[in-house]
Amino acid sequence: MMTTNIAESLNSVLMDEREYPVSYLFNSIAKKFSEKFREWYAYVDGKKNIFVPCAEKILMDNKSASDFLYVTNSNGVLDQYTVFDNGFTAKVNLLERSSSCWKFDLVKMPCEHAMAALRVKYGDGVGYENSIYEYSSPIYKVASYLLTRIARH
Repeated sequence: MMTTNIAESLNSVLMDEREYPVSYLFNSIAKKFSEKFREWYAYVDGKKNIFVPCAEKILMDNKSASDFLYVTNSNGVLDQYTVFDNGFTAKVNLLERSSSCWKFDLVKMPCEHAMAALRVKYGDGVGYENSIYEYSSPIYKVASYLLTRIARH
């Protein structure tokens, strides 16, 4: 059954356990979450990605969106670029890992504007591909995720 009410969702998951003492209920909840975390751990560990799948998707979407942007470095300052995006102009500072759209600053991975700047700086080759990960926070790495899971067990 699909529902948008979180209480109803939890109630349906714990249907069998509702009649038992509270301590049993909490143990059952812990067990079910543990099973879900193990499934996610196995899924993430089985991937060949550098980052967890949802972060990889964001990076690939940003990379695709950057293909249509125009980039200049008119003032000649290293690591500072102006990116033109359909009527919006973004300032990107790769050294500070920031963009005037704030996505790069907040999410801690290159937004489409930063991706376009990285392509100008590194070209279309391996340097560009590697820079995408170098300019992203290590919290998105599969290795970081797996280490946090190990530390909690």
